[in-house]
Amino acid sequence: MGDRLSVNLTVYSDGTTLIHDRRRVNLGEGLNRIAWRDVSASMEPASAIVDPLESSTRISVVEQNFNYDVLDQDSLLRNYVGRQVIIVHPARFAGERERRESARILSVDNGIVLQYRDRIETALDGYIEYPSIPGTLRDRPTLTLDVESDRSGPRVLDLQYLSGGLTWHVDYVGTLSRDESQLTLAGLVTLANTSGASYQNARLQLVAGNVRSAPAGGALKTIAMVHSSAAGDIYNANATQQNYFEYHLYTLGRTTTILDKQTKQLLLLTAHDIPVTKTLELRGQPYYYQRQSGDLGERLPVRTYLSFLNDGGELGIPLPAGAMRIYEDDSQGLAQFLGSDNIGHTPKNDTVRLYLGDSFDLVARKRQTDFRFIKYCQTESSYELDVTNGKDEPQDVTVIEPIPGDWKIARESEASTKSSATTATWLLHVPADGKASLTYTADVTWCT
Repeated sequence: MGDRLSVNLTVYSDGTTLIHDRRRVNLGEGLNRIAWRDVSASMEPASAIVDPLESSTRISVVEQNFNYDVLDQDSLLRNYVGRQVIIVHPARFAGERERRESARILSVDNGIVLQYRDRIETALDGYIEYPSIPGTLRDRPTLTLDVESDRSGPRVLDLQYLSGGLTWHVDYVGTLSRDESQLTLAGLVTLANTSGASYQNARLQLVAGNVRSAPAGGALKTIAMVHSSAAGDIYNANATQQNYFEYHLYTLGRTTTILDKQTKQLLLLTAHDIPVTKTLELRGQPYYYQRQSGDLGERLPVRTYLSFLNDGGELGIPLPAGAMRIYEDDSQGLAQFLGSDNIGHTPKNDTVRLYLGDSFDLVARKRQTDFRFIKYCQTESSYELDVTNGKDEPQDVTVIEPIPGDWKIARESEASTKSSATTATWLLHVPADGKASLTYTADVTWCT
């Protein structure tokens, strides 16, 4: 029906899609029946709205029907149950001609059942000829509209509706500089289409954020419509970002064709020379301080984290949730995988922090050197921590100890920081090919 002028897809994080399909249609004055073909097979029919784009045109939709029973062998058989067809029996030997015989299709559940004039058979030895295609079947999903128009002539109509079947997520690829001080980042959108329709030269928009989809009138989901006048535009070479209510709307910088049953990747953003910080961290456990433990580990892992601030430069835009994979070139110029982590939706000026793995050359040994009950639920415990460094350059290791209840550090060999109500933190400077040690005593009241 008509010429498609444009199609706009706004895909939400939960897989709901708002589709605007604009077409040029010839209408007569009065009642018109329009077969709007190639709509999504996952359309929510109750959400469909048709609007004329010319302000001088008045139309009203009297009735609409969504025909999603697509023409294929199975649907054709189902629609002919109880009706007459022609069965063509093939020739069984040379010189015999094929035979044609009328039969009624009684059932197609668990195999076909045919009633001939003188018998009933449950097998088909040839093929079926159908007299016509049932009006309820379409060769593709179709929305049929009965439209009243105030005058005749060509009109541009916009069909908007909600649909399932399109999903998206973002994958990030970061390349770390050789001195590990800067990062080049690319964000790729992976879009999957199982909606039952293809969209040629579509304008693609993505909404990031936890949008509530409340039931309304049965299965209908209520999703706020997207308005192009949203404030706070931020431009990237590949996409425009807009602050949209309490979410973020990303508009891809070029149209794209999205075929049915296709998965494709599109560039969302690129950013260069992002300052990054690498930290090495050793984390303890709260249970250390509630019981006598002795040896707490001979080769405790020292975790490696990479972090950067999402502000300024080519970055500084809200980052949708996704997996972030980090690489670094080796001495031969080949990119090697360093690790990956998932990030949540990250607003502008927030910190991205990635756990990439455990250090090979830094390991720790920790033991409890003393433990005693002062009184019920009050203990005093002492610890010794050794961190060894196999690298040929010194390393800083942050020691993070979660301590439960009411606590204080009574004695320590290195100065600590109370970084939170339940956390003591030390910074150890570990020499090249050497070892650094920390001893401390904690007084803890862990219940009342």
